[in-house]
Amino acid sequence: MKCIQLVCGPAGSGKSTYVSALQEHCSNNGRTIHVCNLDPGADHFNYDVAFDIRDLISVEDVMEELEYGPNGANIYCHEYLLQNMDWLQEQLCQYDEDEYLIFDCAGQIELYTHLDVMRRFCEDLKMWGYNVVGVFVIDATFVTDPAKFISGSLLSLSCMLKLELPHINVLSKCDLIPKTELDAILDTKSARDIPLTLNSDNTMLQELTRDIMEVIDDFSQVSFLPLNVRDEESIETVLAHADHALQWGEGEDVKVNDELLGGGGED
Repeated sequence: MKCIQLVCGPAGSGKSTYVSALQEHCSNNGRTIHVCNLDPGADHFNYDVAFDIRDLISVEDVMEELEYGPNGANIYCHEYLLQNMDWLQEQLCQYDEDEYLIFDCAGQIELYTHLDVMRRFCEDLKMWGYNVVGVFVIDATFVTDPAKFISGSLLSLSCMLKLELPHINVLSKCDLIPKTELDAILDTKSARDIPLTLNSDNTMLQELTRDIMEVIDDFSQVSFLPLNVRDEESIETVLAHADHALQWGEGEDVKVNDELLGGGGED
């Protein structure tokens, strides 16, 4: 089974830290995952890179040759990748069908929310027979502020609808905020409760916020998995959710203990 995690989210949200923690966790548990860099503007990595989009094209090269700004150069790089998907296919052919890959993507949020670039990219991966899960990473400080929580939820929902993939949302940097603050949001039964905590006397703002949260509630799709990279159990929980969404390992043969079936002894 060919499986890919597509790790996306805003710049600075902790995507690379998540990927690094996952790779180290799997390595410590005898499991191999291959991490591929799909950020053409990245300049350093804290994980082992299997292959790198910058071997095809980079933001720096586009800015120098075409005199684009960083945002325009990043979009150009992704469109160039779409036109040269044979390069990606050659990279993927290095790996067997039972190997697990993670794509560490760029932090330019419009790539996932209103441009078609990443959706078309994912369609090609699915056409090649890959199971793909979208992993949307967002900074846990978003949940401690109601306005930021609403913004993060809408970004996640937009990404989920645009990519049309199985999807999980991960709250990174959970070790940096008090657990009580985190639990107060994660334990909320309905998103409609969030506007009540807004510090604003503006009635129209309160009503608008409540309407937005009703949209989030009505979709019933936005929930968050807390990730503490210092906690192995937390990493394992997030990985288990991604594996389940990918149906990873479901095609493996079940190992049966003969003794439990009464067939362990000789006649």
